[in-house]
Amino acid sequence: MSIPLQDALGEQATAAQRKVSQLRTPGRFLLLSSLAGAFIGVAAVLLLMVTGPLSAAHSPWTKLIQGLIFGVALTLVVFAGSELCNGNMMTMVQGVGRRKVSVVGAAGVIVFSFVGNLIGSVVFAWLVHCAGVLDVVAVPGKPAPGVTLLGSMLAAKSGAGAEALFFRGVLCNFLVCLAVWMTARTRSDGAKLTLIFWCLLAFIGSGFEHVVANMTYFSLGLFEHVPGVTIAAFARNLLFVGLGNLVGGGLLVGVAYTVIARPTGQLDPPQPARSAAPVSAGVRRD
Repeated sequence: MSIPLQDALGEQATAAQRKVSQLRTPGRFLLLSSLAGAFIGVAAVLLLMVTGPLSAAHSPWTKLIQGLIFGVALTLVVFAGSELCNGNMMTMVQGVGRRKVSVVGAAGVIVFSFVGNLIGSVVFAWLVHCAGVLDVVAVPGKPAPGVTLLGSMLAAKSGAGAEALFFRGVLCNFLVCLAVWMTARTRSDGAKLTLIFWCLLAFIGSGFEHVVANMTYFSLGLFEHVPGVTIAAFARNLLFVGLGNLVGGGLLVGVAYTVIARPTGQLDPPQPARSAAPVSAGVRRD
């Protein structure tokens, strides 16, 4: 049974308060955020390694398989405990909407988690590069499918216009934050897993843009010396996709459900009907 909207919103506002209080120990908060960046990176690398051969074979199932496996990203974030800026974009807006946190505090959480996600993504990408798994080939002399898929993905991301990146970011975090919001409305771990699975399948299969996943992809591209991948292209992608994610999570989910679930005034209790004054029999009043 789903938790009522107002109760879920109250819990989200309380969570926003806790996140602001965690900024008093910035090192701990950055570590939690770095872990979230690494967790998303796990799914990003898994996607490259599993579907690289499918993409090389021009399989029509590539997108579907990518969507089916990417749910591990948010599963790790939610169940291990970490700070992902995408979910914070919704939670902090809801905290502001319920007047539990200030705008400055909410912005601080989003910015700190973004920076921590970037640190974790870059470090994880460096570890993957050192491990050399993307260079593994099934047939000697053939190009590595993982690196090949990474190159084609980054070429598409770098070649996309600013408007396209922004709106793909909006659509992505609309779905990611819906997953976070729905997991907040249930106590069942099985339900949480199912909700995460479906929402991430929708965003990956549709080709939307996730700013933290892109941190790993572009970092890998720089470490692997993928042609055309530059720090400038990396920063451009983070800017437009990040702004799109903020609108998709903060406005389309955060503000929307803050308005929908806001407490309403109590209705006045019904008043008893007034009865006419009794008239005594045989009494006349002039």
